Amino acid sequence: MYCTACGTQLRDTDRFCFNCGKATTEAAARWRYGSPKRLVRPMDQKVIGGVCAGFAQYLDVDVVLMRILWLCFAIFTGIGFIVYLICWIVMPRQQPLPGPSYAAPVSDASPAVNQAPPAPAAPTSSS
Repeated sequence: MYCTACGTQLRDTDRFCFNCGKATTEAAARWRYGSPKRLVRPMDQKVIGGVCAGFAQYLDVDVVLMRILWLCFAIFTGIGFIVYLICWIVMPRQQPLPGPSYAAPVSDASPAVNQAPPAPAAPTSSS
């Protein structure tokens, strides 16, 4: 197999030309006709319900812009709040990708939570 851009000979398993970086026809077809976009509510980017974040992700726009547009639509038309609630109910949730947990590690050196503070030392008198 040869690169269609520069003519470099490629292996059958190559997805990109190592000389010019152009995608092979198989890789380009896989990207062009890849998995379709889905309108989902991403749980890692939500503020209220994730509806604006889902529409922003689907339309490839900034989420802040989408929130401003949605708020203007809701205020000026009056039905934006109802449409938001309907979208919140209808749109499926996107589960966050598995990753490292962000819980603070517990060490043996940390004091116990239910432990009483130490009693003050008794005063010593010197005569």
